[in-house]
Amino acid sequence: MASKVSHGRNPRVPVFTRLSQQQDTSPEVEGAGEPEAGAPEPKGLRARLAVLRERHPAAVRAVRWTITILCAVLVLGALLLPNRMSALQVDRFTRIPVEAILGAAVALALPRRPRVIVAALSGVLLGAMTIVNLLDMGFLEYLGRGFNLVLDWELLPDAQAYIQDSMGKAVAVGASIGAVVLIVVLLTVMALAMVRLSNLLSRHKQVATRATLIATVAWVLCSALSLQLSGMPIASDRQAKALSIQVRRVQDTLRDEAEFQKVAKVDAFGNTPPSQLVPDLRGKDMIFTFIESYGRSAIEDPIMAPGVDKTLDVSTKALAKAGFHAKSGWLTSATYGGSSWLGHSTTMSGLWIDNQQRYRTVMASDHLSLTKAFQKTGDWDTVGIMPGVQKAWPEQSYYGLDSVRNAFQLGYKGPKFSWSTMPDQYALEAYQKLEHSKKRDKPLMSEIILTSSHQPWAPIPKMVDWDKLGDGTVFNAIQKAGNKASDVITNPTKSREEYGKSVQYSVTALTQWMERYGDENTVLVFLGDHQPIARVSGDHASRDVPISIVAKDPKVLDKIADWNWSDGLRPAHNAPVWKMSAFRDKFLTAYGSTPHPKKS
Repeated sequence: MASKVSHGRNPRVPVFTRLSQQQDTSPEVEGAGEPEAGAPEPKGLRARLAVLRERHPAAVRAVRWTITILCAVLVLGALLLPNRMSALQVDRFTRIPVEAILGAAVALALPRRPRVIVAALSGVLLGAMTIVNLLDMGFLEYLGRGFNLVLDWELLPDAQAYIQDSMGKAVAVGASIGAVVLIVVLLTVMALAMVRLSNLLSRHKQVATRATLIATVAWVLCSALSLQLSGMPIASDRQAKALSIQVRRVQDTLRDEAEFQKVAKVDAFGNTPPSQLVPDLRGKDMIFTFIESYGRSAIEDPIMAPGVDKTLDVSTKALAKAGFHAKSGWLTSATYGGSSWLGHSTTMSGLWIDNQQRYRTVMASDHLSLTKAFQKTGDWDTVGIMPGVQKAWPEQSYYGLDSVRNAFQLGYKGPKFSWSTMPDQYALEAYQKLEHSKKRDKPLMSEIILTSSHQPWAPIPKMVDWDKLGDGTVFNAIQKAGNKASDVITNPTKSREEYGKSVQYSVTALTQWMERYGDENTVLVFLGDHQPIARVSGDHASRDVPISIVAKDPKVLDKIADWNWSDGLRPAHNAPVWKMSAFRDKFLTAYGSTPHPKKS
């Protein structure tokens, strides 16, 4: 037998085929189909698979059908996959996807080679759409918006850095490797699954044609009659709509780029002479401070509000005892859950900057920022305190800051608190020692970005004696005793509780600094940059953030009396709400700036 296999007349016939032919024509004797005693095992994967099929036909059929069913489940699951975590319910996967019906019709109509090619490409496209849906889930959960195929790729390194700071380098590296593997496997497996299913349809063409016609009629009837199962429409076109949304989003992004460039060139105060900018604040030390993730939910959510509201009321009274008074309102942020720089730039530029493309455009423009207005007068020294900045920061020029102190230039030797490089209390004390306490020929205008209330809100620093802050090593024990980020991230209720505590800490640190170091010429403007993520603020939360102006000189607050803001640090529920982009012009106007529009 061995010689016949090796030296048959037709060497082009595969070994496993000739083996099969020989076995089929052998006399029906006991042991037929089994290899002869002493015969060599077949060589090559195909030959071994052929023998395996003959030895265990039932098991092979079971494996084949299991793989086919898994392919069908994978494809149908991808076609019905929603793009929100909250929508991951069983009823979302009990629908009839029209894309599957169309795909079956195409597979039945095409000859073999085009069918295989179309199936493979369709699988890759479906895999890509699945990846986009997963990205949408993450972006909607953390940023309150879907993934932008044009702009958001550059945010992925920031996401990795956040994971590393929150969960450790090993977890970040593992997550990155896992993401790459998932993408490659998903694209490959989805393509193979589509090819396998198309081959199955082709082999059983008559039955598949009938099934496709029945599914088509069922889908049309369910769609026409708006039939539902558990409140969910049975007829689905989920991925077709998702694809059209992505296409439209790309088109809108490209169109927005050209339109925003024109908008950024128009500036109501672009040609205002320096002497006519903020004349009513001459001689004042101005401080503009952003508190990370300080949103409306902190003041109104039933879990966070009691502690935060109490802190705001206590701080209002403590400031009043020190001679300071405050007025507060609401601003609607241009961002949500993250991308704090969009909130900062919207507030300071007076432009609605809700994506990375707009941010890059305005940073490269000469559109007047609120902080640069003070530099432009020549009557203020300007400085930035940026404990969250850990690399080069070219935005310094746009914001008109003579100098900037980043995370490595504040003298901190203590531990990081998850993403936050240092506690807010330390950053404010370093600002006092390095900048605010210095004798100057001019008053000081400062922009300070506080970071302790940045997610994941674990561990959270605690207030210590201001005189014992030193180089920050006093926080070592506090950091070690705090919660682990992994324990808070996975627990929505715990996240809300700890978020509220982090806001209390940041507000306390800032207002205590004001009591301790502020004087009759100190004016503090502080606000949130955005709401916290949906896991904390809720799926349908507003984008509003609190804003307060604090001063000892009554004339400062008199200038904004017609704003109808609430007295104290806690804005009333019905206090005025402005778009964040409106603040720059309202502030400049209130303090005596004269508009001189710049148009190009």
